[in-house]
Parts: sequence; structure tokens; C-alpha cells
Amino acid sequence: MGLYSFYRISKPSQSKVPAEKVPEVYKRLRRNTFWAATVAYSLYYVCRLSLSVVKQPLIDSELLTAGQLGIIGSSLLFVYAVGKFMNGFIADYCNIRRFMATGLAVSALINLLMGTLGFLHGDMGIASVAVFISFAVLWGVNGWAQSMGSPPGIINLSRWFPLNKRGTYYGIFSATPYIGEFLSFIVIGAIVGTFGWQSGFIFASIAGVAGTLAILFFVSDTPESKGLPSVQELSSEEIRKEDQMKTSQVQKMVLKHPGIWIISAASAFIYITKYAVAGWGVLFLQKEKLFSLESASQIIAFSAVFGVVGTVLAGWLSDTVFKSDRIKPAILSGVLGFAALALFLFTDGNYVTNVVYVSVFSLAIGVLYCIVAGLMAVDIVPRKATGAALGIVGISSYLAAGIQDIASGYLIEGNMQHAGEVAEAVYNFTPVSVFWLAAALVSFLLPVFNWKKMMKQANQN
Repeated sequence: MGLYSFYRISKPSQSKVPAEKVPEVYKRLRRNTFWAATVAYSLYYVCRLSLSVVKQPLIDSELLTAGQLGIIGSSLLFVYAVGKFMNGFIADYCNIRRFMATGLAVSALINLLMGTLGFLHGDMGIASVAVFISFAVLWGVNGWAQSMGSPPGIINLSRWFPLNKRGTYYGIFSATPYIGEFLSFIVIGAIVGTFGWQSGFIFASIAGVAGTLAILFFVSDTPESKGLPSVQELSSEEIRKEDQMKTSQVQKMVLKHPGIWIISAASAFIYITKYAVAGWGVLFLQKEKLFSLESASQIIAFSAVFGVVGTVLAGWLSDTVFKSDRIKPAILSGVLGFAALALFLFTDGNYVTNVVYVSVFSLAIGVLYCIVAGLMAVDIVPRKATGAALGIVGISSYLAAGIQDIASGYLIEGNMQHAGEVAEAVYNFTPVSVFWLAAALVSFLLPVFNWKKMMKQANQN
């Protein structure tokens, strides 16, 4: 069996589910597919954020510098950006079960190799430059593996859920990054504090294996592959014009839609601020506010919990409270997130106060991301090219996140001062904080000022 045959979308099953059992079987398989993909994608993030947790121990051990860690982190994000674009288009044609499981299995392997390399460095005295180069290459490969997670996760909503239920489940699935962040910063943070930074990568690898097994045992590709009718037939949904077009034709329509590129740009600025706090927040709290690694990891982990709340509530807020008005919740969440981030970056405060700052920021950014990169995108593009739209938004988002990681690393390193040869470095986070805050402002102003124009274009199409 070739790669094409192995990964292509499943053919309809020759054996059909008896008519009287169709509702029961459909709901069970849909439930299993959704929750397995959701849990697995949260574990994708554990395999992605392990590096963020171990940055300070790596710097303290003088194995790697902040600038080198920025390059390593960006290697994942740049490759992820390209991979998410390409895999978004590819996944529309693929067996989502096999595609998603492959990515997580490879990501787990990469974490295992990095943890093992860390132990070998201590035991065999491998040169720091060799560790740096190896980590950059491995983390870049991890970026491609990570890009195989989100497209099939979102596509499962298109294949298994009718339009009138997709918004609610999209909000739940979109919360998975924050669940992954919480697990990473709480569990991996505790493991690293007890057993060393190498063990953080090993735990992430174990989590990745668990997620891979969940996909293989519980995710189904399409209703038709299980002997069921299509989701349109199951939900008595009207067959739209684009549903009858070839996938490649619909994807070309999405590529030419100016609105999706505006949304992509806005999402890029959202990702700059989101990944700034997730990737550098622990270091910022340790060096700027003098928290311990354990306390700093806990504070960032709390932000992940509220990110879940914001993302899950976003669809309900927009549809129910604001009557499908995307502008008002975007402005509200954007202003709230900007204010909370400013307080976090430019005021002091104790443990509880900082938990409040980052939690409010994450709640707001969760709402903003779901509204802008999720609901706004769904409102203006055809249904059939879900993966393509996700790929376009993804490439701009993660290119921006990658640039952020490099820029942040060098802004932090370039503004360090040493009072003497043996004195501890003094950090100045003001320049990088201004950079993060400016991105937060643009992230909600851009879609708000262009929304009416985008909707007018969508209605004309």
C-alpha cells in the first residue's frame, strides 16, 4: 500500500448500518471522534510547549542562551506555518484518523530524542553548539509534525457535525491549546523542578503516545466509511452549491478571497501576543518579578484555564448575547486583553495579582481568537474548504509567531546588563513589552475596521 492509498480519505463502506440503528451509531461515533480528537490535540500542545517550560533551566545551566532558544523556538513556528498551510489543503483529501495520529507519533518521538540528547550531554559531554544545532533541527521537524494536528481536528467537525451544531463544538475544540498549556506548565513544570529539564521532554513524549493511541482507537474518518449516510443526509441539511463543486475549485475560491487574508493578518498579531506570554511568560516572571520556576509556571498555567473559558464561551457570546454580531465581542475582548496585558507587563503585584492579570488576558485573547480566526472566517468562506481556510490563517499566524520568538529572544538578550564578570545578569523587559503590547492593539483593530467590507465581499460571492 502506497502513501497515497494509506492516507487518502476513506471510501464508503460496502456494509451499511441498519436504518433503525443509524441514529444511535451516528451519535456514538460522532461523540467518540470529537472527544478523542479534542483530547489528542491538547496533547499535541504538550509536545509543543515542553521547550517553553525548560527555557530557564537551560539558560541557568549555560547550555543555551535566550537568543539561541528564540531561534530554536522559531524553527518550530516557521516550519509549522508552512506545514499548516500545506497540510490544511492536503487534509481536505485525507483520512483524518491516520493523518492526525502520524503527526502526534512523530512529535512524541522528537521529544523523546531531545530528552535523551539532554541526558547524553550531561553523561558524555556533548558540546553545547552540537546540542543547539540538534535541538534547532529536531524542533523544526516537530513543527511539521505539529502542523498535522489542527487541520484534521477541525475537518472532523465538517465531516461529522451539521452546521447548526458546529459553532458550539468549534468553541470546545478551540480550547484544546489552553488545556495543553495548563498540562504543560503545571505537570511538566513540576517534573522539571523535581527531576531536571530533560525529564520534561520525556513526559511530553509519553503524553504524545497516549494521544496517538486515543486517535487510533476512537477517531473515525467519515460517516460513510462506517456504513452511515453523509452528515447532510443525517441532519436533513440543504446541499449547497459549493458542496457539489470539486474540492480544488472551492479551495481556489478561498485563496482569492481578500477577507480571509485580512483575518489571517489579524490572527498573526493575536498569535504574537499569545505566544509571547506562553513562550516567554515564565522567564519574564522569574527575572522581572522574581518568582520561582514553580510559581511562574503556575501563574502561566492559570492563564491557560481562563483561555479555555474564553474560547468555549466565544461562540455563545457572539451568537446569543450579541445576536451574531462579531464586532462588539471583538472590540470588548480586544480592549480587555490589551488592558490586562499592560498591567501584567508594567506593574508589579503579588502571586494572586499576576494570576488575575494573565487569566483575564487569556480569557480575552481566547474570545478574540475564536471570533476572528474562527467565526469570522466561517462567515465569509465556503464550507467545503475548511482545511484550506485554516491553512491560510495558520501560515500567517505562525510566521508571525516565529518572528516574535526570534525578535523577543534578541530583544531580551540585547537589553541584558552585567555589572561584573561574575554578577548575575540584569534584564530589561521594557522594549520587548512594548512590542508585545503593540501587537495586542493591532490584533483587534484590524478586523473591526474591515469587517463590513469583508461581509459585503462575501455576500457578493
